[in-house]
Amino acid sequence: MFVRAYLRASTDEQDANRARDQLKAFATERGLTIAAWYVENESGAKLARPELFKLLSDALPGDVLLIEQVDRLSRLTADDWNKLRADMKTRGVRVVALDLPTSWMMAAANADEFTQRMFEAINDMLLDMLAAVARKDYDDRRRRQAQGQAKAKAEGRYKGRKEDTERNADIADMLVAGKSWSTIQRLARCSRATIAKVKKRDLVEA
Repeated sequence: MFVRAYLRASTDEQDANRARDQLKAFATERGLTIAAWYVENESGAKLARPELFKLLSDALPGDVLLIEQVDRLSRLTADDWNKLRADMKTRGVRVVALDLPTSWMMAAANADEFTQRMFEAINDMLLDMLAAVARKDYDDRRRRQAQGQAKAKAEGRYKGRKEDTERNADIADMLVAGKSWSTIQRLARCSRATIAKVKKRDLVEA
């Protein structure tokens, strides 16, 4: 059994590595070693997340997908969540989340078959529930944001999000220099979507 840690943040400004120490401490307390880290800045509302699916591709049956919170894994719609859950189930990946204590048994190598199956059933139900709550929170926040922007526009106060011109210029320079997108993500602390926008806008050949 390998433990594979997944760290995600939604925006370029957030630090996806923020929870790294918490995951390390959790594993150490249980005598586990984290075999690999998968880190990305992508929205949890998107199913297409390169690092998450790299983790699933690397995983062997029985491996643990370790996350800080269920919403780090999913803020997906019901259909997309069902697709992801089915993929994890097919691959035999066990999800362990720090905010879901019933999932901690999934990281125990010495549990008997009956106990394992009982906790797996309970864990699956709670995962579905927390994924639904995470999606509702995402939808609620988006709705409030849209309402706030509409009000600000009506009052002539809305100016939109300020562009990080210095960072985007660095991204353009790295694209011209032929650096890989993964390297640019790491150095500029940005998402692939940001790199794509810079490339498209500046017509960078990369």
